[in-house]
Amino acid sequence: MGLEAVGDLALHIILRKLGAEESGRAACVSKQLRASASEEPLWSHFCAQELHLSQPLDPHGNLAPSFKACYQSWRESFHMYPWSLVKRVKRCWGKITNWLTLNFPEAQSTLNKGASEADIQELEKTLKVKLPLPTRILYRFHDGQDLEDKNWRSSSRNGTLLGLIGGYSFYDRMVNVCLLPLHHIVLETKDIMETLDFSDYIVVAASTTHSQKLFFLNCTSGQLYVGTANLLLDGEMLPCVPNALLNSVHDRQQDAMLLWLEEHGRRLENGIIKLREQETMRSICQFPEEPPFCSTAVTSGVQVRCSSVFVPEFTNLQDTIQKYFFSYSIRMSLLPEGCSINGMTFNSCQLLSRHWVIRAGDVVVGNVNAEAVIGKYPLLRPGEPEFVYESCTPLPSLSGSIEGSFVFVPGRLADPKGRRFRVQAACFPLQLPDYIF
Repeated sequence: MGLEAVGDLALHIILRKLGAEESGRAACVSKQLRASASEEPLWSHFCAQELHLSQPLDPHGNLAPSFKACYQSWRESFHMYPWSLVKRVKRCWGKITNWLTLNFPEAQSTLNKGASEADIQELEKTLKVKLPLPTRILYRFHDGQDLEDKNWRSSSRNGTLLGLIGGYSFYDRMVNVCLLPLHHIVLETKDIMETLDFSDYIVVAASTTHSQKLFFLNCTSGQLYVGTANLLLDGEMLPCVPNALLNSVHDRQQDAMLLWLEEHGRRLENGIIKLREQETMRSICQFPEEPPFCSTAVTSGVQVRCSSVFVPEFTNLQDTIQKYFFSYSIRMSLLPEGCSINGMTFNSCQLLSRHWVIRAGDVVVGNVNAEAVIGKYPLLRPGEPEFVYESCTPLPSLSGSIEGSFVFVPGRLADPKGRRFRVQAACFPLQLPDYIF
């Protein structure tokens, strides 16, 4: 019995199982199969399964006349690339853009439309490089971020905080990393090449604030690097993605740029990193919000959350004592039930002092006892936002930890309602991460 003899429902199920390419071939066999292989529900399924599309939108975001026409337009637009890689890149961008749309639409609006093949070839000709296939496809979907009218590389401290990668702050330093569009890649790469002989490297991401932080893609190896404090002196950099994850150049199915953005999307989607609001500005904050990289402790109703980020641009691999550099974020709040001490409840408490023990491996390299935090004595009340402060520390080794405590007074320092009490800050790690952002 031939396929034509089975019922329409059974034929539809068979074609779904065969997939888009085989359904297209089956359509050449007979009129009945051609009719079945042209049905909208079938191509709606293929578009949803392979491209995660609920509407027939072509690669430019325009509405196609049908799901079949939509699918065909995607295949034609990316016919020069492995289809499995195109689908993977689309999934990567889909996670990021979906999160931005729901949580950070003002940053989502900065994403440019995809670059053309001619645009990419012009960059390659100008910079004398050949982009890895995954990076080419990434830029076919979105040509970086448009920050032209948003104070790109501002000389001010803040600049713009709409960077796709986000960042961190400590003291007077603010870092916020965006994905560069092709024309800025050319400008930034030419600029850095006046100082360093960086053939085959291009600048693909950078901080939009005054703090300099540059990410370089090696177009030959496919690895992504970030500059250290010695970047402009001798070109010192660190890899941003585990080398073990990179395939050989001949495979070409993934490069560090794709792996880096996939990991970033995973962290956003899983809530490992979140938005942070500062005054009237919002930004993606790279301080982890979930264990094991974020610790949480509650003492007498006071909650303290702690986490750290590696700061490559302050890292000096040639310094044996202060080789690695970390920033850490402390978030403290008073739970709704208030401050409870010896059976008594208070509706406020105020910080008096701090104690930190900093370790490199198992060796104590810092023991700090001092009043206040960054010169402040935060007053905590139930229901108010967390008090957040950031600080930093160097480390001679690539891993370590911080733990400590704070002394609080129930009520206010000027009007104490009881005896001082100690609040725990649980141990949290300082370590060179597998992925550097």
